[in-house]
Amino acid sequence: MIETSAGWGLLLLVGIFTGILAGLLGIGGGLLMVPALTFLGVPLIQATATSLIGVFLSAVSGSLRNLGAGELNWRVSLMLAAFGIVTAQGGAWLGDRLPDPALALGFAVLLLTTTYLMDLRQRLKRQTEKSIQPDLASGEEAPEKEKEAPLTSIAGIGLLAGGLSGLFGVGGGVVMVPLQMLFLGESIKAAVRTSLGAIVAIAISGLAQHTWNGNVLWIPGLCLGLGGMIGAQAGTRLLPRLPDRTVNFLFKFLLFALAAYMVVRGIQGWL
Repeated sequence: MIETSAGWGLLLLVGIFTGILAGLLGIGGGLLMVPALTFLGVPLIQATATSLIGVFLSAVSGSLRNLGAGELNWRVSLMLAAFGIVTAQGGAWLGDRLPDPALALGFAVLLLTTTYLMDLRQRLKRQTEKSIQPDLASGEEAPEKEKEAPLTSIAGIGLLAGGLSGLFGVGGGVVMVPLQMLFLGESIKAAVRTSLGAIVAIAISGLAQHTWNGNVLWIPGLCLGLGGMIGAQAGTRLLPRLPDRTVNFLFKFLLFALAAYMVVRGIQGWL
């Protein structure tokens, strides 16, 4: 079905919808595109591989904007990517050899872990905002200082994010951002920009391995990716109009629902 012109149109709509949710909830589109593809009958390993096309397109779009505005710490991005591309290859290699039920249950664990990491990110953001209140109260704007990031921390974050990206077809930003805030001392905005830059290379690495394995559906992936880029623009514009409590509820409800779906899929595969 998805290899027909009607299927491509449907995938474009699915991409727009997942892009809206991704922009609205502040998560990567891969977390939503993979379950959507499996729901449409795509084998899970092909879904994880194909979603990396959308992840790559979104990361390139955002990173070009950040680079043009002079807001991208490209040195840290390159270092994160250098470690991430290694494990992205390994993750894609492992995903091609894991049974579908195991991959589905692993994806469910990732979705549930994401809810915790997003809560952690919000707590870190609030702590950062409180720490700069004295400077704002005095009428002075606190400049964002670029710190020398420890190589061991960068290596650990990059390796973890790359492995998750290659294995599950996600960008890895949901893991990188809170870890960068914790171990690299970056603000949330800087962490988001840096991780997005690293995801460009990490997604290419995982995509190359999946292409070698013959798992990538290129036209469906491009339809999803283009739709996701359009939808993300709408989602980010809608976000300021919704109360934080509503966004948090939608975020957790969606991820728990998707995790339940992937658990059921995994259990059914073993029955």
